[in-house]
Amino acid sequence: MKVNKLNVRKLNLAGMLIAIGVVCSPLNLPIGVAKCFPVQHIINVIAGVFLGPFYALGMAFSASLIRNILGTGSILAFPGSMCGAFLCGYMYKIFRKLPLAYLGELIGTGIFGSILAFPLASFILGNKEVALFTFILPFGISTLVGTIIAIPIVSVLKRIKFVDEFLNNEMIV
Repeated sequence: MKVNKLNVRKLNLAGMLIAIGVVCSPLNLPIGVAKCFPVQHIINVIAGVFLGPFYALGMAFSASLIRNILGTGSILAFPGSMCGAFLCGYMYKIFRKLPLAYLGELIGTGIFGSILAFPLASFILGNKEVALFTFILPFGISTLVGTIIAIPIVSVLKRIKFVDEFLNNEMIV
């Protein structure tokens, strides 16, 4: 059986990002009265840019699942991280512009993910008092901080071609 070396390397990088997301998930930054958990958003941007939308989506799902199993995450992590990672990767795949990838993470998590968190909070978690747009501000702050932190990281990784070398200099599709 012939194995595509690029796919194995992409899976390896995705696994490392999942591990970073799980291990660093408790790290938070106090922003006013809120706690901001930016690590998932940082790895969403890295995965979206370097691995593409579907690997980023799988990575976000896997990190959220493991964090929930370990009790360090919330069920609300699924829509937020998955929408942001996918839209970030999709925007970068289509336009090949880093600012649009960052915007994809912000819109995907901050708006789409927060709106999709509403049915989870109201029906599955049983919180009937939650309003439709309740999660936009906390999701938005967290994803904004994570994306701002990811910008120099992704820029440096692009400039030194670290991930390209890791992926064996093959074009990411």
